[in-house]
Amino acid sequence: MGNILITEAKYVSVDGENIGVLAKIEGQNLGVPIDPANRHYAEIMRQVEAGTLVIQPADQPEQSEEPNA
Repeated sequence: MGNILITEAKYVSVDGENIGVLAKIEGQNLGVPIDPANRHYAEIMRQVEAGTLVIQPADQPEQSEEPNA
């Protein structure tokens, strides 16, 4: 693939497990599944390994402040 402009990448998680990456690819916001067969995910990982892209961690869910019953 190569030479694809990826300017942002952030994990998406469900129940603490990363399930995908939100990325800005060629100026478009895309949801990319964690799947080595996916061409966008493969390119994201290639750029991470090359040191040209960092995937930010997923947002942590807010803890409720409900008192214990």
